Amino acid sequence: MPPASDMETLAVQAAAGDADALDRLLRQIGPEVLRRCGRFLPNRQDAEEAAQDALLQVARKIHTFEGRSRFSTWLYVVVSNAARQTYRDLKRRSGEQSLTVTEHERSDPRTTSVIAGSRIDLLEALEQLEQTRPLLVAPLVYRDICDLEYEEIAVRMDLPVGTVKSRLNEGRRQIRQWLIEKA
Repeated sequence: MPPASDMETLAVQAAAGDADALDRLLRQIGPEVLRRCGRFLPNRQDAEEAAQDALLQVARKIHTFEGRSRFSTWLYVVVSNAARQTYRDLKRRSGEQSLTVTEHERSDPRTTSVIAGSRIDLLEALEQLEQTRPLLVAPLVYRDICDLEYEEIAVRMDLPVGTVKSRLNEGRRQIRQWLIEKA
């Protein structure tokens, strides 16, 4: 990845509408985006799909980058959301295959993504949490995946720090419980 100051400068220029800066930024962050997607989805093809989606989202949403946080932080949120969406899409696709395909041949995101153990389990837990308690997901993603500080999460979510900590604690408790039950 380029030095942080170069990347920040390109991001600010791209957010202001500079197409050349956006093009250079996308080329420079591409390998890092793929690496980060690989942390979520260890199968190379799955990670590449998520990385392409993340880069597309950066191109489409760069104008929303306000510089309130570092660009790398903003990027990590985009990447984690793209990886989670790719995982959801894999699950949906595996469920939509025709009934003529045998259960053994059916694509399962666990095997499609090379049984990743805790990473896939975490994605599944986040998916379940999003269905049951959606307000708890963002604090978990921001803190435990993106490694943001509580204050930065509070600003992003427009919530008091205490509420962020409370939601984070409850989200962790719910995920821990789900993982224990699954084991």
